[in-house]
Amino acid sequence: MAEYLGEFFIEPFTEGSPGPPVRAGIEAVRSLGLDPDVGAFGTTIGGDAPAIARAVSALVMAALGAGATRVSFQVVERMDS
Repeated sequence: MAEYLGEFFIEPFTEGSPGPPVRAGIEAVRSLGLDPDVGAFGTTIGGDAPAIARAVSALVMAALGAGATRVSFQVVERMDS
């Protein structure tokens, strides 16, 4: 089964002090057993298609429920080097 890399960005975002929408989205992904890599310009997760699909749904619901004004997400197939 193919593996994918998902990257998301939740607004409003304040560098160095992620607000409730950002924290809610990250915790939603963690609750599914994924290990997000939180970076300065987005957060990445990896997994198969079902795991990424569940993560997208959970993080959008959690972030919007916590006041997010925008959720950006992209998914690409992970290519082994």
